Amino acid sequence: METTVKTMLRDGAALTDSALERLLPGPETLPHSIHRAMRHSVFAGGKRLRPILCIEAARLAAAIHPHTKFEPEAAAELGAALEMLHTYSLIHDDLPALDDDVLRRGQPTCHVVFGEATAILAGDALQTFAFQTIGNLRCPATTTVAILKEVAAAVGTGVGRVGDIYTGLAPGMIGGQVMDIEGEGHKPTATLVEAIHRAKTGALIAVSITAGGLFGAGDSHSASASTIARLRSFGEKAGLAFQIVDDVLDMTQDSAQLGKTAGKDTATDKATWPAVYGIEQSIADAKELIADAFAELAPFGPAAEGLKAIAQYLVERTN
Repeated sequence: METTVKTMLRDGAALTDSALERLLPGPETLPHSIHRAMRHSVFAGGKRLRPILCIEAARLAAAIHPHTKFEPEAAAELGAALEMLHTYSLIHDDLPALDDDVLRRGQPTCHVVFGEATAILAGDALQTFAFQTIGNLRCPATTTVAILKEVAAAVGTGVGRVGDIYTGLAPGMIGGQVMDIEGEGHKPTATLVEAIHRAKTGALIAVSITAGGLFGAGDSHSASASTIARLRSFGEKAGLAFQIVDDVLDMTQDSAQLGKTAGKDTATDKATWPAVYGIEQSIADAKELIADAFAELAPFGPAAEGLKAIAQYLVERTN
């Protein structure tokens, strides 16, 4: 990985962690148990890819709207809200009623440390706090409303979400989780796998980029439909590529490298891309999706280099 990408990932993660530390209640805030559980999962060492994508999309949108000013710390607060939503989904995904996993980001999962009831509530609290954070963003009210609508639809069951322009699919993150659960034990099909991946993982990645674009454009967002549409399409392709690579890594890396239980998808008969297409084709599909995603950013020129670098990292990572 080139030094510039390493620097971007490091700086973006630091910005995000600083915002999360600033926004989340401290471990001594009553009630102690819930805030400690929230912080346990949030600060367990995630890569902060969604916030970084959000920050870079905001940077791009501000660059192509010269009258707007890019403020990294402000964009990082939106990124922090998206990381809260991501972490809430991981806490719930690891619960005994769902994937029943004991390892996440190299640490014991939330329910293992704090008990199932507190883990459920920690996830609920992070979801609620994420929307509170978005409501308090330093941006025009119209932009806040636009971001809230996008994010709420993306993390829900899909009602109200803009459909993927290539497939017509519009399920949100929870909708994808439902399809994933109901698909266990059944022979995976290409249609089912794509639907799950675009929803369960792809929807939050795509909306991180879309929301970042809206934030960066500020008052200009209503006049930037083509910009947002391109960012949305880029995010959908990058999000699908990310999950395909995740599927491949689950089959080819060990638990220490992944920071979570390796081989879990195969053991639980999950609908995965390699289960349908095999590992080699999966890798090729992920690379093709990233190439297509790059094409969406071509009109933005050098302003898109940050987003492109992160997208390239998505398919080259090893954990």
